[in-house]
Amino acid sequence: MFEAREFLRKKLIGKKVNVTVDYIRPASPATETVPAFSERTCATVTIGGINIAEALVSKGLATVIRYRQDDDQRSSHYDELLAAEARAIKNGKGLHSKKEVPIHRVADISGDTQKAKQFLPFLQRAGRSEAVVEYVFSGSRLKLYLPKETCLITFLLAGIECPRGARNLPGLVQEGEPFSEEATIFTKELVLQREVEVEVESMDKAGNFIGWLHIDGANLSVLLVEHALSKVHFTAERSSYYKSLLSAEDAAKQKKEKVWAHYEEQPVEAVTPVLEEKERSATYKPVFVTEITDDLHFYVQDVETGTQLEKLMENMRNDIASHPPVEGSYAPRRGEFCIAKFVDGEWYRARVEKIESPAKVHVFYIDYGNREILPSSRLGVLPPAFSTRVLPAQATEYAFAFIQVPQDEDARTDAVDSVVRDIQNTQCLLNVEHLSASCPHATLQFADSKGDVGLGLVKEGLVMVEVRKEKQFQKVITEYLNAQESAKSARLNLWRYGDFRADDADEFGYSR
Repeated sequence: MFEAREFLRKKLIGKKVNVTVDYIRPASPATETVPAFSERTCATVTIGGINIAEALVSKGLATVIRYRQDDDQRSSHYDELLAAEARAIKNGKGLHSKKEVPIHRVADISGDTQKAKQFLPFLQRAGRSEAVVEYVFSGSRLKLYLPKETCLITFLLAGIECPRGARNLPGLVQEGEPFSEEATIFTKELVLQREVEVEVESMDKAGNFIGWLHIDGANLSVLLVEHALSKVHFTAERSSYYKSLLSAEDAAKQKKEKVWAHYEEQPVEAVTPVLEEKERSATYKPVFVTEITDDLHFYVQDVETGTQLEKLMENMRNDIASHPPVEGSYAPRRGEFCIAKFVDGEWYRARVEKIESPAKVHVFYIDYGNREILPSSRLGVLPPAFSTRVLPAQATEYAFAFIQVPQDEDARTDAVDSVVRDIQNTQCLLNVEHLSASCPHATLQFADSKGDVGLGLVKEGLVMVEVRKEKQFQKVITEYLNAQESAKSARLNLWRYGDFRADDADEFGYSR
């Protein structure tokens, strides 16, 4: 019962209690009707002179197990428990109430990307939300219960890079990074089953929410950095907690403990810049990033035409509401523009990319850049008044300029997750650097700090630099190469095992 669990959590978590062992129940083998049980120590727990079991029973949150008179394998306060139960029954408390017991439904949206996308805007607007830490997976990854929303979410701490714990992979167990276990224990002891406040900023492609967690007024990300159990991630630069994180990290570096035990300030080898003969064109325009693909391409909308799209969508949905499509009447054809009903229940402009069967039609949302597989019953004819002739498709695809996307799946996933956390569903500044056969290559800047997103990935060792020979790019390429040298010296991510490029660059899909 949820109420019983909450009663125990609020009464006992973080409190000093007295435990009196009443008896030890030996292990019992399994039978046809009863499962096997290991040895169990049965005890009476009191706090401030109050017997917790008796308090549970008196509130109708538990019942008393009956024992024979000659059975001494029972509570030392058995008679008090029976009296408490009699009072609860007489007063109709909890389980003994004649009223219908309320059903406590909890929606578990951890790992459910579609549901998480629906919750994200609401949680972002909510600011600080109350939560209870249900489980701690690692130092920076937790499962939270949000009482107001009655849902469970997976939550990742923002602004830090925490040592990774051991992972079970097919055929082997990948060892955890140094101090990953210590970070997990630190977080458990501090927040497990405690009431906290969270600020949700974004989410990754797996449906995990990312943000800041506060316990008794303290920021958990800052505390982990302060205790040398995490490092500051470059994404923290745009946060109001950045100065606190940097200050904590500087103090931890000076102590040379845990993750900074072997820290030494190393001079970075500067790459000799090549003089430019002509200027690089840097005309940044505001865009809204709507989608990040698995190969690290990204789709954006032009901010200047955003109001036109909003007006078109509003008119189109009003038109559809007045003349809804007849379910099953639309026969999709590859390459055709249509309307598609997204998971949020709204209609959007789309293009049919592939038809496996009437139940599996692959569509591309032309104004947002995301893809989905839908049954044809959720598709309809695009009214001519809202066609691409009236307003062209608003999602434009780009690739990051001056970087090489990792070919290794895990490394690429790390880079994609980082970009999703930082820029998806946010406004940025974009500059087209050069064209290619697939799509234009561009640099992106954060709208507030003007920091280069691609350069940030290089600094974190999540991608490598693509060296180009055009003279107008040499200044920016030099900056990227210097950042790569810093990441290599610090052995970050791709460089954790040193410079692998000399012997096996081809094997890993990289070029020097």
